[in-house]
Formats: sequence, structure tokens, C-alpha cells
Amino acid sequence: QVQLVESGGGLVQAGGSLRLSCTGSGRTFSYYAMAWFRQAPGKEREFVAGISRSGGSTFYADSVKGRFTISRDNAKNTVYLQMNSLKPEDTAVYYCAADRNGVGVRTGVRAYEYWGQGTQVTVSS
Repeated sequence: QVQLVESGGGLVQAGGSLRLSCTGSGRTFSYYAMAWFRQAPGKEREFVAGISRSGGSTFYADSVKGRFTISRDNAKNTVYLQMNSLKPEDTAVYYCAADRNGVGVRTGVRAYEYWGQGTQVTVSS
């Protein structure tokens, strides 16, 4: 089992940048593929970016490709989401999630067993 805590959200103007962090408890963080999801008001939770257990493989939603970068530091039990060129439509609560059983990166919400509490990202126009 792993507990996840996100940080780094906030209010930023369009075109700006933010870096989200997600730190996991326990000694088995490297066993999990990790991902970031987001949920805007009135919308379903959607996949944003994912990274394999070793960090060697990443995958992005088309809407963020070229603007967001996911990375991880297994020695620090932390996964990051660097968000550049932010747009108002990026406004949402961002969640990190852990997948114990995945091979590579999976994009479905149901693939992820553990979730953080979420951090709000608001992009003003």
C-alpha cells in the first residue's frame, strides 16, 4: 500500500508554469507506475500523463503533449509534473495515482489503485 500527497498547485496566469509534486510513503514506490489525472468541475476525471516504474517510458494526453513533462525520482519517492504554457482549460484539480500491476503506462482511471487528495490548479486568462 502507498499513500500519496500532492503539492505545488496554485493560481497562475495563462502562459505561465507550475510544477506539481507527489510524494509516496513506503519502501515500494518504485514498484508502481505513476500518473497524473485531472478533474474539472462538471467533467469526468481524465488522464494527463503517466510514467513507468523505472521512468523509462512516459505517455501524455494529446491536450498536454509538448507542454507538460512527467518525471520521477524513486530515491525520493516522488513524481513530478512540470506544466508550461498553461491555458485556462488546464484549470482543474490534479491527482496523482499509483498502479501496482501495470506493465508500462495505463490511461484508465480504474487501473490505478491509490490516489492522492488532489491539488487545485487555476489558470486565469
